[in-house]
Amino acid sequence: MLARESVTPLGISAAAKTTGIEAVPRALESISCVVPCYNEAENLERLLPPLSAALALLAPQWEIVLVDDGSTDATGARMAQWTRQPGVRALQLSRNFGKEAALTAGLQAAAGQVVVMMDADLQHSPAMLDTFVRHWRAGADVVYAVRTHREAESGFKRLGVRWFYGLINGADRFEVPPGAGDFRLMDRKVVTALLALPERNRFMKGLYAWVGFEAVAVPYVPDERAHGQSHFSPLRMIALALDGLTAFTVWPLRAVVALGFALALLAFGYGTYLVVDYLMYGHDVNGWTTIVVSLMFFAGVQLVSLGVVGEYVGRIYGEVKQRPLYVVKRELGRGLQEDA
Repeated sequence: MLARESVTPLGISAAAKTTGIEAVPRALESISCVVPCYNEAENLERLLPPLSAALALLAPQWEIVLVDDGSTDATGARMAQWTRQPGVRALQLSRNFGKEAALTAGLQAAAGQVVVMMDADLQHSPAMLDTFVRHWRAGADVVYAVRTHREAESGFKRLGVRWFYGLINGADRFEVPPGAGDFRLMDRKVVTALLALPERNRFMKGLYAWVGFEAVAVPYVPDERAHGQSHFSPLRMIALALDGLTAFTVWPLRAVVALGFALALLAFGYGTYLVVDYLMYGHDVNGWTTIVVSLMFFAGVQLVSLGVVGEYVGRIYGEVKQRPLYVVKRELGRGLQEDA
C-alpha cells in the first residue's frame, strides 16, 4: 500500500483559498476514485466501464473504491461482481449510515496519490477527471466541480440554497463555495488532513473548505440521472443543513441572545411607560387578552430558544459518545493494496 502522511488536528494550518493554475508540474503515479452508493445497482453497470477506462488513462496505478451504504436493492451483488476485476474494491456497510459516513469510509480505504470522489447516479461525468488531473499536475491540491445551472430545481430550493450558504459563510474565516459538492479531486495530504479531524458530525462540504490548501473551481453542468430518483428528500436536506450550521457556526445561539436582549428592552420600556402613565394620569392597566397573548408569545420564544440550544447540546452528546462513524460488514477486492 502507498505510504500515508501522519498529521494531527492541531497541526493543520493551511489557509483556504482559490487559485488559478500554477506552473508546478507533478507526476501522477496512482489515483483512487471513491463512489458512495445507495440503491444504485442499475447505475453502476453504466458508470463503472467508462470510469475504469478514464482512470487507466490517467495513472499507471488506479483503483475504484465502492461503498455500499446499506442498499436494499442489488447494489451489493453488482459490487461483488465488479470486484473480480482488477482495481475495484468494495465496502459494504452494515446499515445506512448516511452519505457523509460513506464518504469517510471510502477516504479511509483509498490509497492513491490523489483521491477523486463522485456520485454513482451518472450526474458526475468521468470525462471531467482529465480536467481535474491537469489542474492537480499544475499545482492545485484540491479541484472541485461547481454547478453552473440550477434551472431544473424549484425556486424554493434555489432560495434555500442561497440562504444556507449566506448563513454558513456569514460569520466564519473560510468560505464554503456555493454550488460545490462532493465531486472533486484531492491530493493525499488533503485526504490525510480530513481523516485527522476527530469529529463525528461530518458536514463534508464544510470540512473540505476548513482544511484549506490550494483549490481550483471547475464549472460543470450535471448530467441527467439515468435511473431512480434522488435519495435526498426535503427533510433530509433540511437535516443536512442543520448539521452544517451547527457544525460550523454559532450564529443561531447569538441570534437567540440578541432576541432575548431585544425582548427584555422592549418589556422594560413598556413597563416604564405603564408606570409613568399610571403615576401621571392615573390610567389603570386592563386587558386579560393582552396579558395572555404576551405570555404565549414569550413562552413560544423560550421554547424556540431551548430548541436552538438543544440542537447544539445534542451534537455535543453525539460527539462525547465516540461511536464509530460506520461499521463495515464486508470488504471485497483489494484495489491498490494488491501492490503491497
